[in-house]
Amino acid sequence: MQKETVVKESQHILEKFKDLDYYINKYGQKLIDYFPDIVAALLILVLGWWFIKLIVKLAKKVFLARDLDTSLQKFLVDLIGAILKIILFITVVAQLGIQTSSFVAIIGAAGLAIGFALQGSLANFAGGVLILLFKPFKVGHFIKAQGVEGTVKEISIISTKLLTFGNQLAVLPNGKLSNETIVNYTEEGKRRENLIISIGYDSDIKKAKNILLELLLEQNLILSGEGQAPVIGVNELAESAINLTVRYWTKNEDFLNVKFHTIEEAKARLEEAGIRIPFPQREVHLIKNN
Repeated sequence: MQKETVVKESQHILEKFKDLDYYINKYGQKLIDYFPDIVAALLILVLGWWFIKLIVKLAKKVFLARDLDTSLQKFLVDLIGAILKIILFITVVAQLGIQTSSFVAIIGAAGLAIGFALQGSLANFAGGVLILLFKPFKVGHFIKAQGVEGTVKEISIISTKLLTFGNQLAVLPNGKLSNETIVNYTEEGKRRENLIISIGYDSDIKKAKNILLELLLEQNLILSGEGQAPVIGVNELAESAINLTVRYWTKNEDFLNVKFHTIEEAKARLEEAGIRIPFPQREVHLIKNN
């Protein structure tokens, strides 16, 4: 009995060795066949990962040199890194002989679904990226956009906040803001005013112009450099008055003070000189029929 047991165990061990030899011959050959592809895939992975780190590091330096917003820098760097890693993954998988069409299809379908679901938010997000990238205005600038005038308080990825003259907070979505006209009053550092002051038809035009020009020239806050000399001219022969245009340049910080002073003094000095500032009026002739 003991001999039979030993024989059976020996046969069982031999069968296992035969199976092992079979699997070694079968899969060992495949491993040898795939070995160059595996080495190439590992090489691509290592070099690709090193290349991604290099590109991300270079992108950080470029964005820092362009003085981009911190949140935008982080987003763009993360986005570049994620895209490059996806490309690297697909390349490594393709090198191993695995079909990549399914991966690409899944990524494309997921992106399309997310795009439809977050269409409005993505539009605001993209608008925020454009605003932070091209900088049509900065925090502290006074702008006019979407019918609102105010000082820029905050620029985020989704929206821009303005403080109006009345100290109200206006929140403008970046998607719409980036696609409409933006007037930036601060960017150039100075502004040109174009006041319209009316005088009566019976008034002396030259006298009125001299009074207004003298008023402008005596103000130190009005600029007088090359191409910035004050200008007084007849703008329009209107229905009830002669409209004079008063144009001058000031620094942004002096603009309102100069405007308020000029309007007040213009009225006082013109009236003092006997030049009438008219108001709209009509003459009505009554005809009596016999």
